Formats: sequence, C-alpha cells, structure tokens
Amino acid sequence: MSLKERLTQEGMKLMSDPRMMKLMQDERFMKLMMAAMSMPGKVSNFTDEQKEGIAKSMGFAQERELRDLKRAVRALEAELTELKKKVAAQK
Repeated sequence: MSLKERLTQEGMKLMSDPRMMKLMQDERFMKLMMAAMSMPGKVSNFTDEQKEGIAKSMGFAQERELRDLKRAVRALEAELTELKKKVAAQK
C-alpha cells in the first residue's frame, strides 16, 4: 500500500469519527485549519520577497530582469541580421 493510499484511508477513518465531526463544526478549529493550510503559501511569498530585497540591495540582476534583457538581445540580434541582409542585397 502506497503512502498516499494509506493517508487517504486513515483520513477517511478519522473523518468518520464522531469526535472529529464535532471538532469540524467548531469555528475556531476551522479557522486554525485554514490558517495552517495557507501557511506554505505565505512562507513562500515571504521568502520570495526577502530574496528579491537581498538581490536588489546587493545589486544583483533578478530573474525577471534577465528574461527581459535576453528578450531584448534576441530582438536586437534579429534586427541586426535583417540589416545585414539589406546591406548585402544592396551590394
């Protein structure tokens, strides 16, 4: 039995327990569960913000800036190729 199947099976047993049903009806418990489920996203956002702040303070280029620069370089290379073709055609 895989871990996922085992967790699903144990979760179903837990959900069928009358004590758990009563707990699920408690508003405080549900708020706690919702906060716990949103925590990974909050941590991820926080670490991303901190990472960007550190990179900015140290003068490092950010991933988004690098993508924009690469896109601009590709566009300029394509334009240069076109101009070379035009010059070669005129000769």
